[in-house]
Amino acid sequence: MRRSLIYLLLLVTLPAVAQIYKYTDANGNPAYSNQPPNGTPSETVDLPPLNSVNTKKPNVQNAAPTTPPQQNQATAAYSVLALTDLPTDEALRANNGTFTVGVAIQPHLQSGHLLQLVIDGKSYGQISNVPRLQVVNLERGEHSLAVRVVSGTQVIQQSETLTATVQRVHVGKP
Repeated sequence: MRRSLIYLLLLVTLPAVAQIYKYTDANGNPAYSNQPPNGTPSETVDLPPLNSVNTKKPNVQNAAPTTPPQQNQATAAYSVLALTDLPTDEALRANNGTFTVGVAIQPHLQSGHLLQLVIDGKSYGQISNVPRLQVVNLERGEHSLAVRVVSGTQVIQQSETLTATVQRVHVGKP
């Protein structure tokens, strides 16, 4: 096991053109090195070719996600994409303007896709792969909320926009 681990570490850390030498150390254990040991018999180790993966560089621009094109249900990536846990018949009571909203999404979020909350038409907070999004210190009053599925700077899909009224307690000085 130890020999395999040492072999693996040497394989990963050394350049592909380096030669590996195997020898027995003073305690009788096999050892590996990229240089032949002085005064100790050694043998060269033939390494298998390294694996490689071709990657495609993303086309990243320093811009907000693009506006989603008009989508019909036939081309939508998700059959269900909606905000949940927002009251529809009454004001949302959030004394400090902090609350969370849920995201209903079907099928599950695909690899490389993330969720972005949209408040009053602007991207809000951090993008996330968790279907619970937090709003912090939102001013009282009426706000429009939606959720986007994004991949990099591209908007994959956006939910229907909901309107919610945030009610905050005003604490005045006595």
